[in-house]
Amino acid sequence: MSPELRLFVLAGEPSGDRIGADLVNRLREQVAVDVSGVGGDALAAVGIKSLFDMNELSVMGWADVLPRLPRLLWRARQVAKAIVRTRPDVVVLVDAQVFSSIVAKQVYKAAPDIPVLLCVAPAVWAWKPERAQHLKPHFREVMAVLPFEPAFMRSVDGPETHYVGHPAASALAFRSAVPERGPMLLLPGSRDGELRRHLPMMRAVVENLASHPRISGFVLPTPRRLEATVKGRVADWPAKVDVITGEERKAAAMASAVVAVAATGTVTLELALAGVPMVTTYVADKGQARLWVRFKVKYASLPNILLDRPLVPEILQLEPDADALVSAVRSHLDDGEGPAQFEGFKTIRKMMEDGTEEDPRVNPAERVLHHWRDAP
Repeated sequence: MSPELRLFVLAGEPSGDRIGADLVNRLREQVAVDVSGVGGDALAAVGIKSLFDMNELSVMGWADVLPRLPRLLWRARQVAKAIVRTRPDVVVLVDAQVFSSIVAKQVYKAAPDIPVLLCVAPAVWAWKPERAQHLKPHFREVMAVLPFEPAFMRSVDGPETHYVGHPAASALAFRSAVPERGPMLLLPGSRDGELRRHLPMMRAVVENLASHPRISGFVLPTPRRLEATVKGRVADWPAKVDVITGEERKAAAMASAVVAVAATGTVTLELALAGVPMVTTYVADKGQARLWVRFKVKYASLPNILLDRPLVPEILQLEPDADALVSAVRSHLDDGEGPAQFEGFKTIRKMMEDGTEEDPRVNPAERVLHHWRDAP
């Protein structure tokens, strides 16, 4: 074992980019790390020179994936070949589930001795639990970011899984109360398809609620790569929208927000960890909708999934229905739903910080080092 850990990290979207960068920083508290792979701004800040633009992987739903499928498969081969050629000590693939699975299979076929770890477990608890068994040959371990996932993986004979928490639990402070008045956060997602489907509905929210007495303005956090695009799309909206970038500015906006309107995804967990009441929404393509119906998905947003109850409203649609979203947000503001959500978020915060009695939270760096130190 060399004195320096050679780590390959792949992330396919901003949330995974932040998780990957957090892992590298944690590892560097204990050992020297030479890092390579695919990432965005956060991983670039810790030393990655990305093989290609991470945003090529930021797609979701068959409507977005199919046109890009040949290029995605080519990129998967490129990543797998880079891993096999450079032989890193440990590989960590963060989320990007289908892409990561393709890469892991190709690496295992060519170099089964290279330990490949998956960070962020696939939602096998929502649909196709049998998928968990298919992960075992290709991933040495899954590092889960939801506290119930290790127990579920054991119950379906999935790969070894440890709960490592989410860096947002450390990065975001949980505020003491929900303000009576403040800005509304608009979080349409970071994928091109999500922006296309969600921004028109959020424009309607702005138009209808700009004069609401509890709303002091509108803030839209977005990745730096999308800043110019998003600013262009909201320039002619009926009220000013402050488009911001950077995690520090987003955290500050969360600290003062009265409510968020968010596309279901990792950001709903971040909002809960910061104590920001929300209304969630998602406009699915037909393939996603068929999965929801076929597997009788109970909840789509992470706060509801974690508590197994409808804590936050979910406006899930096949076609954008701005009126339904506007109505849900107005009801939230007028009926004072914030404090009830806030209490639920306290429970979520403790769960995410501690894990469960059976599966307490562990340091993800320790899991990576375990596979490095155990190498022959």
